[in-house]
Order: sequence, then C-alpha cells, then structure tokens
Amino acid sequence: MSTRFVIGAALAAIAFATPAAAHDPGDVVTPHFAQQIPNIPGKTLTALVVDYPPGGASVPHTHAKSSFIFAYVLSGEIQSKVNDGETQTYRAGESWFEPPASSHLVSRNASQTKPARLLAVFVADSDEKELTTPIK
Repeated sequence: MSTRFVIGAALAAIAFATPAAAHDPGDVVTPHFAQQIPNIPGKTLTALVVDYPPGGASVPHTHAKSSFIFAYVLSGEIQSKVNDGETQTYRAGESWFEPPASSHLVSRNASQTKPARLLAVFVADSDEKELTTPIK
C-alpha cells in the first residue's frame, strides 16, 4: 500500500467527517478525491459532492482559514450567500469561488420539489483539522 494511497484515504475520511457535521440531516456529503499537491508543499486538494434533497439546506458555516473553494453546480439549482455578498442562485453548469476563511451563510437547494447536487473543491493546508465548522 503506497503512502500516497494512505494519505489520500485519511484525508478523504477527514473531509467526509468534517463537512457532514455542518449539514442538516438528509444532506449527503460524499468525498470524491483528496490528494496532497506535489508541487505546492503543505497543500491538499479535496473534492466533495453535496447532494441536497428538495428543500434541503446546509447550516450556516465557516470554512478553514487556509481553504480556497471552487463550487460547481452539477444538477438543479443552489442558492448561496458567502460573507456579506448577496444571496445568488446558481444553476447546473454554473460556479463560484469562496476565498479563505469565508462564512457560508446560505447554501440550499432552490427547489422544494427537485434534488440538487454540488461539487465543492477545496485547496487547503494539509494540516487543517476541519474544512467546515458550523456557526453557533
């Protein structure tokens, strides 16, 4: 078993456990990929898929201080509000980014009748313990 596989598996487990805690029951967060970036020492790229049921939403949360996030809507429509920006609706094929240490105040399925799916790609310090923390 390679070190690369072990590190990737460990990071996927951390990524899965961390964002799931910031979502309401019924949302499904699935790790898709986690790998240290070889030409950027100390950084890891982590990809997660977030499935929102009809009317589903994430609780307001912050992201790791080092994390730059690219979000891409795979299907449906997602409403998102980052920091003090306006709430925006993104449709399948549209994307946005979140700068390091962002507060994600709104992240929800825009539809009450159809599911939605989001790909979230994090670039963060490899030693970050939590990628997502609920706002209390």
